[in-house]
Amino acid sequence: MNNLKYLLFFTFLMICGFSQSQTVEECDKILVEAVKEMNQKNHARSLELLTEVKSMAQTNNWSKQLFLAINNIGANYYLMLDYGEALDNYLEAYKIALKDLDAKHEMIVLNNIAILYSKDAKNDKAEEYFLKAYEIAKENNDSVKIGLYATNLATVANAENEIQKAESYIKIALPLLKNMPPVLAQAKITNAQNLVLKGKFEEAKEIALELLPTLKTSEFSEHRISIYMILSKVYENENNLPLAIDYVKRAGKDANVSLENKIDIYNRLTELYRKLNDNSVAFAYKDSVLFAKDSLSQIKNGKLFENSRIKFELQNYQKELSESQSKLKSERKLFYMILGGILFLILITLWAIWNYFSRLRQTKIIAESNQKIAELELEKQKNDKILLEQQLNEKEALTLLEQEKFKNEIEAKNRQLAAKALSLSTRNELIEDVIDSLSVHSEISQNPKLRKSISELKNQLKRDSDWDDFFSHFEEVNHGFLKTLKEKHPDLTSNDVRYISYVYMNLSTKEISLLLNITVEACRKRKERIIKKMNLAEDADLYNYLSVV
Repeated sequence: MNNLKYLLFFTFLMICGFSQSQTVEECDKILVEAVKEMNQKNHARSLELLTEVKSMAQTNNWSKQLFLAINNIGANYYLMLDYGEALDNYLEAYKIALKDLDAKHEMIVLNNIAILYSKDAKNDKAEEYFLKAYEIAKENNDSVKIGLYATNLATVANAENEIQKAESYIKIALPLLKNMPPVLAQAKITNAQNLVLKGKFEEAKEIALELLPTLKTSEFSEHRISIYMILSKVYENENNLPLAIDYVKRAGKDANVSLENKIDIYNRLTELYRKLNDNSVAFAYKDSVLFAKDSLSQIKNGKLFENSRIKFELQNYQKELSESQSKLKSERKLFYMILGGILFLILITLWAIWNYFSRLRQTKIIAESNQKIAELELEKQKNDKILLEQQLNEKEALTLLEQEKFKNEIEAKNRQLAAKALSLSTRNELIEDVIDSLSVHSEISQNPKLRKSISELKNQLKRDSDWDDFFSHFEEVNHGFLKTLKEKHPDLTSNDVRYISYVYMNLSTKEISLLLNITVEACRKRKERIIKKMNLAEDADLYNYLSVV
């Protein structure tokens, strides 16, 4: 049966493996490849991969992967200068971030949207989205993001010539970014641009010259170009136009300068050569501006054509992907049907095997039950016997307890009788002592009143009557003892019986001697005489013998 369980478990795993062939890890791997293709400007391939990721994420409800796919589709269109399509994708990613993800993802897409608007010179919209990202960063106490978004807000404020607003954001950003050199460089450049707008050229110059040596690598090309343009304005203010032109030309010679940067550079050179009254060169650079704008327009048109081509190819790819999914669905349906048939056969086989083993098990159970019934019967008889023995033992114990209780009661009453006898003996001895002491004096015998008193005291000495009362009480307490004793030992006198009664009450030799008004030694001799009269051994314990009479 265990083998059958393993077979069912294996079948279940096979079904799960088939239905869950697409995993999050595979999706993330495709996503990384898509971003790599985008960075290498292979936008068509990147969009194909991202579309595949988007489809997988939608099918499996993977919100994070869906967000990253759509956000990077927007980034592809941004790099392809199709800002409208980029914005549509960014807004779709923003909705996903709001609905299913955390503030970190929301900030990412808000910043991307704001950058898109700033590139399109829509500074009011750029400020709106930068500000949203900035507020979220503040709510989450993300100091680096607060500094980054404050820098972006300052850049927009500088572009709008809102100098004080830009300065306030720069003051927030600089302390927060001190441990993040790449982002800190952007904040310092924005600060230098703000200082130029405020006319503080020396401070701007100091910042620019300090930063320039740290921006030699290709990733800082935009930063370098910004520094060159700042230094150009600084030296223009110092009327050092040749040096101002030199810095602008350095910006133009940068290996990574874009057409948009070139337009700004040519406009700047046109202004500077006009100041030098070199109009021919100024006009030449003006023509360069027009040429650059025309080139940019052609590139954008070419990009639009390229975008249309990529979109067409993307639609074809989506169609192929849909057909592939439809085919896969049909194959899955066939697979499930075949698998269902196999499972049905397995279940019938299992039922037959289970039925066979069930009958065997029932036969075995019946045999075991009969054996258990016989064992239980035997066990019941045994238990009944034990119970009967326990009941007998309990009755014996109860009888012993009652006997012990009765014995204790007898002993207690005997102690009371002994105490009474001792008290009676003590009283009589005291009366005798008083009579003896009074009889010594002759004058007392001549006094009738005293003689009468002595006579009354003698009347109190009712020894025989008191002892008769004592034996009467003793017989009530120890019913049948005296009768049995006299039957076994008819030779015993009344004094002997009296002595034996005291021994039976477990009085000591000293106490008995006091009651009998004899010495301890005489008391011992009487005991020896009585033991001999009763035909007991000389070393016999009289009390133990009397206890069993």
